Amino acid sequence: MKRKIYLDNNATTPIDPVVLDAMMPYFKEKFGNAASRNHPFGWEAEEAVEKARKTIAKSLNCRAREIVFTSGATESINLAIKGYCERNSEKGKHIITQVIEHKAVLDTCKEMENRGWEVTYLSVNKEGLIDLDNLKETIRDDTVLITIMHANNEIGVMNDIFSIGEICLERDICFLSDAAQSFGKLPIDLEAMHIDMLAVSGHKIYGPKGIGFLYVRQRNPKVELKLQIEGGGHERGMRSGTLPVPLIVGLGEASRLCFENMDAESKRLRSMRDKLVATLTDELPDTIINGSMEQRLPHNVNFSFPHVEGEALLMKLESIACSSGSACTSATLQPSYVMKALGHSEELAHSSIRIAFGRMNKEDDTEIAAKEIIDAVMTLREKSPFHRTAKSQPA
Repeated sequence: MKRKIYLDNNATTPIDPVVLDAMMPYFKEKFGNAASRNHPFGWEAEEAVEKARKTIAKSLNCRAREIVFTSGATESINLAIKGYCERNSEKGKHIITQVIEHKAVLDTCKEMENRGWEVTYLSVNKEGLIDLDNLKETIRDDTVLITIMHANNEIGVMNDIFSIGEICLERDICFLSDAAQSFGKLPIDLEAMHIDMLAVSGHKIYGPKGIGFLYVRQRNPKVELKLQIEGGGHERGMRSGTLPVPLIVGLGEASRLCFENMDAESKRLRSMRDKLVATLTDELPDTIINGSMEQRLPHNVNFSFPHVEGEALLMKLESIACSSGSACTSATLQPSYVMKALGHSEELAHSSIRIAFGRMNKEDDTEIAAKEIIDAVMTLREKSPFHRTAKSQPA
């Protein structure tokens, strides 16, 4: 039986055994409620939560009290957009985002439109990047919030967060960034980047599912949100609910491991990714790489193979687990909205697959993946009438 190779680390990552070991005591003997401040069980739980909070804050150059624990980046984004806009509607009712944001941002912005807000959706170029001059031109006197992701979940391209942060600072506009894909993989300095709110999920960094956080700036300027979940005023009144101590401990430990090993891990994964790119483009010269290769996460690449349907290709890859787009939308039969935004035809948009290497991948996974992808693409093309037609056309 063939060994299964997991190459879908943008969708989720396996929990690191070190992280799981750190969590286990808090499922058993250290089971206290972090809000129970009248006995040692509660004190022990609270201490573990605050240790994780400090670990995360140190990695981001912020204060521990600015980290608000949530169930993940989707909840963090909802809290950030709805909470900030509802609290600051007297300043205006205009939001700026981009067309290739994660659905957590796009769907929340659509909901804000239903509530009477205006949203401008910036287009991207063929590299998957917004035009900063276009962003500046789009800002209005009533613009309250700009939300642009750090790195895209499908094509892995990285936005110029430093420049966007400076624009927001100059115009006194709140800046939210979805860092679900970049946290733990890229250095993030919240002060240097002038980010006011940052959303993160634990399961993207070899931590547990069901936990994440929202960074909320508390000075220069202080960001104030309207509570979205009532019931107890936990997390300094920004997110009610009993804290899941084991998950928070796991998130803290996963963050620590990522930032301690970031340079070495990025170098290793980039080498594997680049080797796959070189092999596929050499053997399949018409392979298209979607998005900028220069401004890209080190472990990610997104390919399109003309005249090959992406879902059919995935079914052919018996030993490889990858995806045809975002995990949140891959259940639909619609072509990726990210691919369409790059200017691809519907047929080419349907032909894309996303590869994302991770910590658990072995060095020979690249060779195995390359061979299986090449064989599958060539087999499917032999059966494709479009490919046979294209081959028969004179040069």
